[in-house]
Amino acid sequence: MAAKQLNIEGLDDFNKKIAELTDIKKVRSKGMSAARKAMKIVELSAKIGAAYIDDPATREDIEKNIVTRAGKTRNMATIRMRVGVLGGAAVNSKSNRAKLAALPGGETVYWRYIEFGTSKVQAVPFMRPALEQNVEKVTDVFAQTFMKSIELAIAKGKIS
Repeated sequence: MAAKQLNIEGLDDFNKKIAELTDIKKVRSKGMSAARKAMKIVELSAKIGAAYIDDPATREDIEKNIVTRAGKTRNMATIRMRVGVLGGAAVNSKSNRAKLAALPGGETVYWRYIEFGTSKVQAVPFMRPALEQNVEKVTDVFAQTFMKSIELAIAKGKIS
């Protein structure tokens, strides 16, 4: 799945406060916490979409395998948070079936066929709309949460 990238611009007051801070690890920690809280909105929306299309007659449950995780980056100034499906990148023929079956929702590697469709089955996306319909909410929650934690830290004198 192609990753969606969200760039927030026009937060001049926010950027000035960030420039005052010198301890990048503490700032990053607060940013990760704010990003996780914001992306929980996308996770909930994706779970609702998955519950709508999931077949209740099967043991597998895509909804239970949707999680929010920190994205990998080497740049300490970058904050990455992602919402995805556990076991979602497994290749059917080469994957460890026992590990996949042990996931909370069971082996749900087929979610990609539902999300993107195949040559014979039309796509019924539930992950992409979860972000697309909530970009503004996610941005607002991130900015408010991060700004509040930074202001609180500056007021307490813990970061400077």
